[in-house]
Amino acid sequence: MSDVASEQSTRAVEHAEPVIARLSFLDRFLPVWIILAMLIGLVLGRVIPSLNTHLNAIQVTSGTSLPIFIGLLVMMYPVLAKVRYDELGTVTRDRRMLVSSLVLNWVVGPLVMFTLAWLMLPDLPTYRTGLIIVGLARCIAMVLIWNDLACGDREAAAVLVALNSLFQVVAFALLGYFYLKVLPGWLGLSTVGLHLSVWRIAETVAIFLGFPLLAGYLTRTIGERARGRDWYEGTLLPRLAPFALYGLLYTIVILFALQGHTISSHPADVVRIALPLLAYFAIMWFGSFALGKAMGFPYERTATLAFTAAGNNFELAIAVAIGVFGVTSGEALAGVVGPLIEVPVLVGLVYVSLWAKGHYYSSPARPTLQGTQ
Repeated sequence: MSDVASEQSTRAVEHAEPVIARLSFLDRFLPVWIILAMLIGLVLGRVIPSLNTHLNAIQVTSGTSLPIFIGLLVMMYPVLAKVRYDELGTVTRDRRMLVSSLVLNWVVGPLVMFTLAWLMLPDLPTYRTGLIIVGLARCIAMVLIWNDLACGDREAAAVLVALNSLFQVVAFALLGYFYLKVLPGWLGLSTVGLHLSVWRIAETVAIFLGFPLLAGYLTRTIGERARGRDWYEGTLLPRLAPFALYGLLYTIVILFALQGHTISSHPADVVRIALPLLAYFAIMWFGSFALGKAMGFPYERTATLAFTAAGNNFELAIAVAIGVFGVTSGEALAGVVGPLIEVPVLVGLVYVSLWAKGHYYSSPARPTLQGTQ
């Protein structure tokens, strides 16, 4: 049997399994782990009122306490070790896919989140700012899982993830300053009380994305040269991957321990943060899927386009919010609510995507970025 036929057969078997069953145990119950981390944090905040003082005893670069600094780096590193950096060169071979993805990720996505945040949270500026930061942090991790579950184009997803990783290092700070200060000023929207420096954002991104990005790149390069890609992705990555979740849950515990009073006093705020996120996922995914179909992309590439446009890098959003505004800020809380909403919503969208595949697409072929000019 040829490699192509073998892979199609394997994916057919995978497709027959329920989507939830194909998630790892940790990913399958991610919303549960996040809720438990929140509850543990709230309890810790009650039991140890002086926790904030202890955590801030040692400050590191970007004004972040050492325990939070370590948690954020641990959270980011495994995500960036997954990226196939050597496949970036193939992206220029399908300019329609490249341009569509860049426009959706770096123009449409941030603008949609900006609009929703201002429309739905006009009276909650800190949460609004946090959501805008989420909109700027393009997905570079979980999207690979959603794309694979939806039988999307694996090579296209890997390339777009690598591209987003590098683009964020260069563009995040400037876009953050534009959407948080410049654009509201042009539109006559009030940003009173928002003290923001583009250099502070750049510093935070350089630390919490730049360092893990370099470490991830070196890990993959050295690991593949020493043992090969099969060993790297089949043996090493499965051992590294859970640490991203451990870092996320650890950060959530600390954040909710410090935010306990605010959250217990305003529980409806969490719901209000969730509503723009729900609207964002729906608009970005359905809009991107419709665009891919209208442009004549095959199902696999359409699904990849939709999931890479709808997903967000909440690890980076949380890191930037904490690094720029502090661990007890409303901006940080808005970032933490993100993955709680994203996971069940995007699992649902995987089912929608597979339904759309059966109703609107008939070709079983799975072209890659190399296949279309």
